[in-house]
Amino acid sequence: MSWLEKLKFGLKKTARILTGVKMDMSSLDALEESLLQADVGIKTTTELIEVLKSRHPKDVTETRAIIRETLIEKLEPVAHPLQIDTTKKPFIILMIGVNGAGKTTTIGKLGMQYKKQGYRISLVAGDTFRAGASEQLQKWGEKIGCPVYTKPNADSAGLIFDAIKTAQKNGDDIILIDTAGRLHNRTDLMDELGKIVRVIRKCDETAPHAGLLVLDATVGQNALMQVETFSQMTKVTGLIMTKLDGTAKGGILLALTDKFKLPIHAIGVGEQVDDLNTFTAEEYVDALLGEQE
Repeated sequence: MSWLEKLKFGLKKTARILTGVKMDMSSLDALEESLLQADVGIKTTTELIEVLKSRHPKDVTETRAIIRETLIEKLEPVAHPLQIDTTKKPFIILMIGVNGAGKTTTIGKLGMQYKKQGYRISLVAGDTFRAGASEQLQKWGEKIGCPVYTKPNADSAGLIFDAIKTAQKNGDDIILIDTAGRLHNRTDLMDELGKIVRVIRKCDETAPHAGLLVLDATVGQNALMQVETFSQMTKVTGLIMTKLDGTAKGGILLALTDKFKLPIHAIGVGEQVDDLNTFTAEEYVDALLGEQE
């Protein structure tokens, strides 16, 4: 199964919402309701309806073409793969997000992709709170063939500091740092994230070079709050959206783009290593719109 086929299969539930209504000028109210139900967001939905009213498409085919064109145009400016700056050595990537979003698995997948590209990488098990997080990352390290810095019950910031220093000595190209899942109401963990960033900057004042927020597509509009919360604690440079397979809220990337305009580096549709891929506007929109019933 190709990546696009996987994406279309994963977004079937969302696409079913959008294809369940007739996309023509006689069904604008139903179309508007379906877009909102798919978590496309009020702003994008309103803009789409206004574009359709202004362009007066004559049939379903033309209506779909206008919707597709408008959504791709909106998403293309944020569709950017993460660029590794090779002048930064190591290039320090801080992975953040709430519990269950898929940070640790995403780190493993990214690590394998970078290793295949010829980078010397290391992983840091900075999530010292969740039982099994270190072991999970160590398994990825074994699969990839790269070191994993870990220390049970250690102070997360201290572990990360030591790991970066070691990676600098070893000449690593990229270091991927896992962190504990955080919620806005856990002030202790949010404060610790600030401490981690300060410690990283003691090793390299320009770091972290990337702050990637991993979001779970199934949470829908809650993803907006997560971006706001994490942005208050550290600089979020880009987004990775996981669990697009099987969600009816797959339109959330459009709502996120409208509000934050952050780069979307990658999206995930499953547990396999090749189920995480670079985000492209055209593939995503085609999967989102599905086939008209």
